[in-house]
This record gives sequence, structure tokens and C-alpha cells, in this order.
Amino acid sequence: MSARLVEYSVEGSVSIMIISNPPMNPMTKDVWEQFDQTLDELDSRKDEIRVLVITGKGKAFVAGADIKSFPQLTQEAARSRLKIAKPRYIKLEQFERPVICAINGYCLGAGLELAMCCDIRIASSKAQLGQPEINVGLIPGGGGTQRLPRLVGPGIAKEMIFTGNFISAEKALSIGLVNRVVEPEELMKEAMEMANLIAGKPPIAVRAAKEAINRGLNISLAEGLEVEASQWSYLCGTEDQKEGAKAFIEKRKPVFIGR
Repeated sequence: MSARLVEYSVEGSVSIMIISNPPMNPMTKDVWEQFDQTLDELDSRKDEIRVLVITGKGKAFVAGADIKSFPQLTQEAARSRLKIAKPRYIKLEQFERPVICAINGYCLGAGLELAMCCDIRIASSKAQLGQPEINVGLIPGGGGTQRLPRLVGPGIAKEMIFTGNFISAEKALSIGLVNRVVEPEELMKEAMEMANLIAGKPPIAVRAAKEAINRGLNISLAEGLEVEASQWSYLCGTEDQKEGAKAFIEKRKPVFIGR
């Protein structure tokens, strides 16, 4: 029986996924396979899970890919590896529920690419983030050259990728790469508070918001406004929308059921 490298638990309507490949949690082949399987399992439980929190065990979130395998990589093998990895990043990015990344330590290379596929990023004050692939003669291959500029702008993204330098959590906050920075002992508390806050909102509306935002990033403003209008109109026919409006008028807390 293979070791559990990706674990998860469910607390109420929030799932917590932990990447556990000590000491630095590199995304090896086995980790990727278990990560993929875990996402599938969580997706099958989407009626009970409203928010997913992802973190790492120990001193790293994910400190990169499995560099020990790089010297043997051929161009053909590299293309095959990316053909497998790319859909996994997209699967996380398109996961139907909101995903919060709790960055507990080193978040480098594939780790940062993974974090950028999440909807919200909360970092420990001791976290360090970066795309250091240039230092081993490579560029980011899991979406770093595409997602990083979209988050922080092309100039900052180029500086990070060209130099391979790590940045602090505070710097990441200042450039918009993370949403919040908290002390290490407060990281999971902060992530869970946000997760539970979101989990208390109407899940069907949260999903619609995520879809509208994600789709809108890759199309024109005019097209994006049409996506938004379609989602807004759809929500007007849901039970949760009626409940929310009635609760507001009656000055009571709404009870959302996801329909």
C-alpha cells in the first residue's frame, strides 16, 4: 500500500486537503496522482462540501516539482509530463467550489503554480514565494508564465521569472499575489474563518460568481458582461435567491440549501 501523500478531512461543509510529502512537499508523480484522485473524490461529494482549503504539512506548502528527475528528462518526456500535468492544474482552477490556499511556508515553482489555480491565497508571514525554474535552466511549465502576469502584471512577473528570486509574504501581498498575510499560528484559523464565511453564502450563487469571473478573464469585456447577465438571470429563478430576499425583508438569517 502506497503512503498517503495527500490527505483530506471534512469539517462541516469545508474540506481541508493537506499535501504531505516531507520535508518540502515536492509534487512528485505519486503526489500528483493522489492529488488528482483526491480532487475527484471531493468532486463526488460536492453536495456536502461548499469550500475547499488546501495547505501543506511542515515547513512548506509545495517547494516545487521533483527536481531529482530533471537530469534524465528528454524533450519528448518533458512534453509527455506536461500533457499529464496541465489538465490537473486546470481541474483545480475549475473546481466547482471555491478553493482557498493556505500557504504555510515555501511556495515555489509548481507550488506557486498550484497556489495560483486557487481562488484565494492566505500566506503565513514566514512564507516565501517564487518561480525559481530559471536557476535550473528552465521556465515555469505549469502555467506560471501565464497566470502570474494575470495576477501581478507583466513587469513584476518577468522580474520574478527572469531572476528566480524568492519574495516574502509581505511583498506578495503588496503586489496582489496573496490576499492576506497572518502569523503562522493563525494561518489555518484565518483560512477556516474565511472558508466558513463563504460556506454560509448561497452555494449556487458562489459557483455562479466563480464561473463568471474565471470565464470573464479570458474573453472581451462585452462577452464577459453577457456571461454575468446570464448567470444573474439564472440565479433569479433559484430557491436560494427567493430565500435570501425574503430573509432580508423579514430581517432574519437566511437558510440556503443550494437550489
